[in-house]
Amino acid sequence: MRVLVVIPCLNEVRHLEGLVSDLIRSNVEPVQIVIADGGSTDGTLDLANELAARFPNVSLLINPKRVQSAGFNLAVSEFGEDAEFVIRIDAHAEYPGDYCQVLVEEAERTGAASVVVAMKTMGIGWFQRAVAAAQNSRLGNGGAAHRLARTDGAWTDHGHHALMRIDALKRAGGYDESFSANEDAELDIRLRQLGFKIWLTGRTSIGYYPRSSAGSLFRQYANWGTGRAKTVLKHHTRLRPRQLVPVAVLPMSLIALGTPIVHAAAIPIASWAAVCLVYGLYLALKGRDLGTLAAGAAAMTMHMGYSIGFWRAVVGQLWAYGSDGKKP
Repeated sequence: MRVLVVIPCLNEVRHLEGLVSDLIRSNVEPVQIVIADGGSTDGTLDLANELAARFPNVSLLINPKRVQSAGFNLAVSEFGEDAEFVIRIDAHAEYPGDYCQVLVEEAERTGAASVVVAMKTMGIGWFQRAVAAAQNSRLGNGGAAHRLARTDGAWTDHGHHALMRIDALKRAGGYDESFSANEDAELDIRLRQLGFKIWLTGRTSIGYYPRSSAGSLFRQYANWGTGRAKTVLKHHTRLRPRQLVPVAVLPMSLIALGTPIVHAAAIPIASWAAVCLVYGLYLALKGRDLGTLAAGAAAMTMHMGYSIGFWRAVVGQLWAYGSDGKKP
């Protein structure tokens, strides 16, 4: 059995060497590691070439479409013919030493087509710690199963992508390459439609470092909001309650513009802001970390970005529908 490990990356020169070395050192299964680069300009390409020359089971693959979904698909197409499993590794994260081995064991034990993991956010510096506190709480994740620590496993609809059986992935058609975010949740819908099962393991998880500035955090969540809207429009799914709150932020903001006429128009957005800020204070007191006092403001940035991205995609789709008559 051969395991294909795919690392989609862009400008990850600071993390790539340590990540690849850890993967090679920790794996007992025969693995092929593919670095799928989406156009790095920081020296990642030179480093990837050095790693490929140093380790016979490491290859560099240029991803001309740049987005992660396309890079992953290309790697599976080029290198996955003899592999049973493919493991997706994000360059900007930390992994336990037995990560890949545990995933394979879980897939074999459960028979799952996909094994997903929980993700815990970590931060360096006050801003990242504030973002991490928000993302690890219900304020930032809405109680999503793959964002909550657990020691058991469970069948699930979605989780942070880790391992997939290549035959199931190919039957589903791989990632939709028109998605630059939320491609994992969209693929999970198609896997389930084909009857495949997704297992959220409690035996391993990953540590993730969030964006380190408010601007990059906002753009990330706007992209995620756009991806969620595209998934809803493509599959005609319903938003879950935990997704409705951030989606409602932009409409609440627009309603608040009527405050000079109807004073109560500001109540929804003011209530949301107050809840975020008070919850951020609660998180700081609970964690005894004054650096996380800005968790509420970080959550507000995340919610607003998500909402703007979501409605941007919806309006864009409706506009296209009005222009060419195609069903959204």
